[in-house]
Amino acid sequence: MKPHTRFLAPLMFLAAVSAPAYADVVVVVSSKSAVATLTAEQISDLFLGKAATFPGGAAATPIDQAEGAAPREEFYTKVVGKSATQVKAYWSKLIFSGKGQPPKEVADNAAVKKQLADNPGAIGYIDKSAVDGTVKVVNP
Repeated sequence: MKPHTRFLAPLMFLAAVSAPAYADVVVVVSSKSAVATLTAEQISDLFLGKAATFPGGAAATPIDQAEGAAPREEFYTKVVGKSATQVKAYWSKLIFSGKGQPPKEVADNAAVKKQLADNPGAIGYIDKSAVDGTVKVVNP
């Protein structure tokens, strides 16, 4: 056995452990909300400021997780089709031109659920494992 090969297994293990672990992210509204389902396009429009209401006409308030949070990156990549960096650049341009404000940011899954409890018109995203009776999953 060559001396460098005995280090390969531990290095591979460390690489696997340090890789980002993404849980499934789901889009949620308050359990009191009349909204039942939304398409990825409708969700994207709400989080990019292209729409301000749910399909039925009720006002929608998107809630983002903190910049750098794993659920945020997964949400924007999978649902919106943009990286968090692209979304930041998008909002920077709109803010600079005075054409919009990004969604309110909160710290984590628990903070998103609290915002939804306080505002039935809010929409956010959380790890699937954090879903409970206070929220309703609306993405297919």
